[in-house]
Amino acid sequence: MHDSHKICQNHTLTYDKGENCMKKLTTIILALILTFFSFGIVGCKKDDNVIRLNETTHSIFYAPLYVAINLGYFEQEGLKIKLTNGGGSNNSMTALLSGEADVALLGPETAVYVANGETLNQPKIFGQLTKRDGSFLVCKTDTNNFQWTDLIGKTVIGGRRGGVPAMTLQYVIEQIAGLQIGTGADQVNLRTDVEFNLTASVYDSTEAQYCTLFEPTASDLVAQGKGHIVASVGQESGEIPYTCFMANQKYLQKNPAKIKSFLKAVIRGYRFLTTATVDQIADALEPSFTASSRSSIVTSIKSYIAVDAWNTTPVMKESALDYLQTVMMNAGELKNRVKFEDIVDNSFAEEVIAELNA
Repeated sequence: MHDSHKICQNHTLTYDKGENCMKKLTTIILALILTFFSFGIVGCKKDDNVIRLNETTHSIFYAPLYVAINLGYFEQEGLKIKLTNGGGSNNSMTALLSGEADVALLGPETAVYVANGETLNQPKIFGQLTKRDGSFLVCKTDTNNFQWTDLIGKTVIGGRRGGVPAMTLQYVIEQIAGLQIGTGADQVNLRTDVEFNLTASVYDSTEAQYCTLFEPTASDLVAQGKGHIVASVGQESGEIPYTCFMANQKYLQKNPAKIKSFLKAVIRGYRFLTTATVDQIADALEPSFTASSRSSIVTSIKSYIAVDAWNTTPVMKESALDYLQTVMMNAGELKNRVKFEDIVDNSFAEEVIAELNA
């Protein structure tokens, strides 16, 4: 009691007034806390409309996304997209799992791999963007009337092992063309030791005769006199869920309105592509591909229209995922299939479509 009295006296307060002292101190602390949280809330509000989107690579194959960005569809939905390039689906998935990205645009095979790893925060596919392999087979020599048998005894750079570009190409070579993969003279030497975003440079600097590339990289190589497009992998493989939007379950649960607004913008991007001319589409895409010539962009657009690359709805079909898993099993990368509902959530896309069609 006495000691407490001295302490209060040292602060020009008596013990009797200590209660008032504590009240004042409490008031000050509460004010500081409220001020801190006010700044925090304001700061959060500034970023409430931001979606950190990590794309596996940068390609006209993802045209609906760039159209939605460049024509202001996301802004009109109250969103701001912060776009980064992962340089491969494995890197994009890492960004998603680590929290560096809110949404990732990548191959759905990554969700299958993660599901088999029994993670506690299984990412969910909430929208499909493309429905075919977007790769084109490029050859260093001009080949008239290309046949898949032309690959026998040749080296083909197909990307990274376990990635959907390499696995789809392998499926086409083995199951559709009926060829064998290996290093023998009567086999196709398929290289799967190169990250997909490095394929063009490795192809250009080695003796490999073929490689698979997305657009506009394939057309850029043609324009540089370094190759010739001889086939579409997607045309041969048929429809397959090739690229999708994915987010962690916690993010989806906390941000349903944000996800729906995101999908609305993407759907508007889809619809623009179905009604606009090639020149109008090129105008919309040019800001995202400043390193490519107008002619390469136009050629790329025509190529993807010809193979019917883009999904007209973000809803993924169960049969499509089943086909993808068949392709993965053929490549020896999958032993156990995962259940559709374990990695796909179509509810957001279905709600948005119902609202848009109402």
